[in-house]
Amino acid sequence: MEPNQLTIHEIKKLLGAREVQPEDVVSALKKRIGAINPKVRAYVRVENTSLDYAKSDSPSGDTLKGIPICLKDNICTAGFNTECCSRILEGFKPPYDATATEKLKDAGALVLETKANMDEFAFGSSTENSFFGPSHNPWNLEYVPGGSSGGVAAAVASDMAIAGLGSDTGGSIRQPASFCGVVGLKPTYGRVSRYGLIAFASSLDQIGPITKDVEDNAILSGVIFGHDSRDSTSAQVEVPDYTKCLGKDIKELKIGIPKEYFVEGIDPEVKKIVDEAVDKIKGLGAQCRQVSLPHTEYAVPVYYIIATAEASSNLARFDAVQYGLRAAKPQGLIDMYKKTRGLGFGEEAKRRIILGTFALSHGYYDAYYMRALKVRTLIRQDFERVFKECDCIITPTSPTAAFKIGEKRDDPLKMYLSDIYTISVNLAGIPGISLPCGFTKKGLPVGLQVLADNFDEAMLFRVAHAYEQATEWHKMKPKL
Repeated sequence: MEPNQLTIHEIKKLLGAREVQPEDVVSALKKRIGAINPKVRAYVRVENTSLDYAKSDSPSGDTLKGIPICLKDNICTAGFNTECCSRILEGFKPPYDATATEKLKDAGALVLETKANMDEFAFGSSTENSFFGPSHNPWNLEYVPGGSSGGVAAAVASDMAIAGLGSDTGGSIRQPASFCGVVGLKPTYGRVSRYGLIAFASSLDQIGPITKDVEDNAILSGVIFGHDSRDSTSAQVEVPDYTKCLGKDIKELKIGIPKEYFVEGIDPEVKKIVDEAVDKIKGLGAQCRQVSLPHTEYAVPVYYIIATAEASSNLARFDAVQYGLRAAKPQGLIDMYKKTRGLGFGEEAKRRIILGTFALSHGYYDAYYMRALKVRTLIRQDFERVFKECDCIITPTSPTAAFKIGEKRDDPLKMYLSDIYTISVNLAGIPGISLPCGFTKKGLPVGLQVLADNFDEAMLFRVAHAYEQATEWHKMKPKL
């Protein structure tokens, strides 16, 4: 087996035993990227980089020593391109690292220069809204890998990455992890510093790991979690050693199954696979009971009001003055703004800016944005009530498996519903993890979502690892 096919913990053992060197891992990855990326398009600007890895000049730790990690194109890396897969940031090289990038380097990781593809500014559920063109699902190249962190998920699933970091605003880690058959974690809001994450919706965004198995996810989370004084939303909460949560049984744990997630709209094949996963968890000794999250039906409209409003505000900074694209020969300052933003933003970005600006406009702020915030509180209270009775919640990650490229692109509302099972988690701020639980008849992965109370990622890892070890789904590989 080639080093690029291994997990973080497997490579660490081989490195410790001196059976492989970091150069061997890097060489295997470069070879794999060269062969497979033209088909999958998980990475951008490959042709313009040497595929080298950056590491910190500070004394490195040994948690990730010699392990290559890829990053989504909205996580800042000093000195090389971070463009959010948008024309308006074309050529932008940040002068600083994101805190998450710093922590990877300080743990000894090697950070890949070229970035993973994504929907422009994380606006999308399919990685079709990228300035560089769509990524492809490694299980079937005619299908999307999910989004907006589809590039990272596709890279990890196809062994073009050992592991990676994405960002999750409404499911953008968990949904592509589900579509690509890998493990993706959206941490509790405030667990990971957002410093250096180019913002989509500031009250929703969170960086998280995408990995080949649950153990790797626990390892990577232990590295990037923690308080950061540069981020005012960063929580001062202790970070435990999550690897100690692994291997524990789940007997007598109380697990909630929300009835609102198993109604009309879910693909029957996905429902059957998730039902079988629930039965497997019951067989491991957990007590599963039906629960209710009654405000789930409002999650999509609430999310798309709050998220677009915050996106409109955050994207106002891209004005051709400080960085990025500037339209040629503008006729004055206002014309420069208009031309640059018209040329620089893609269709979906423009749609969300317009929606968000409308929601925040005079006369509509109270009717839309403020009302959405109030319903968001009700959604959060639903979870608080359930977690008083249950240790965790289990749901499908997505109502369907991956869909074909182009299938939903001309119908934004249909595309937005792809995130219906993940959005509530961001609105409530709680953590959630997706892991593979089966495959459709077409050979496409299906994801199981586990949710826990605020800052209880340990529960997620305990339950997810117990299920993973009782199955073989995480060992399945796409044939490319």
